[in-house]
Amino acid sequence: MTSVITGDIIDSRKQKSKDWVEDLKKILSRFGTSPTDWEVYRGDEFQIEIKNLEDALCAAILTKAYLRSLKLDARMSIGFGDKTHNSEKISESYGSAFIRSGELFETLKKQKVTLAMRTGDAAMDEKMNLMLQLALTFMDNWLVQSAEFVTTAIENPTLSQEELGHKLGINQAAVSRRQKRAHFDLVMNLDSYFRTEIKQLKTL
Repeated sequence: MTSVITGDIIDSRKQKSKDWVEDLKKILSRFGTSPTDWEVYRGDEFQIEIKNLEDALCAAILTKAYLRSLKLDARMSIGFGDKTHNSEKISESYGSAFIRSGELFETLKKQKVTLAMRTGDAAMDEKMNLMLQLALTFMDNWLVQSAEFVTTAIENPTLSQEELGHKLGINQAAVSRRQKRAHFDLVMNLDSYFRTEIKQLKTL
């Protein structure tokens, strides 16, 4: 089993592409090499394969936070399933994970949500997508400082508030404020719950 994130930059035409395309590639390069593990195509669309299912949601949240720190955002769908055709380009690979991710992605605009998942288990999908919709009420509104904090905290999970402060160039009290403002503990609780749920999917 594998997981695939399909996404596009929201209102990309309002931005100068050269300003964010390289930044987008910088984020995606954390998830492996292009074009095998990730790819940017059609100018503002991208696809990422996250082979460890449990990391899929965190990867999507990290991508969102990084983009929000650049005053951008993305719509993303996460599909879980198999990979029956392995191409050199991820956009040409195939399997149920790719189908679920692609089909769900096509519905995001209509649903007016920026992040959703499809696992093939209807009960799990309903539960996780409801939780995601609730979390998006604040994640979609992360300001630059909150988004920068989330990006740094996810990438450095072992650092204390003081150490995160050094990285961000702020004191511990400011780190604590940003953590609260971003609802970061809630985001991590959601990720932890998702990891537990998705393990059950792997055993089905």
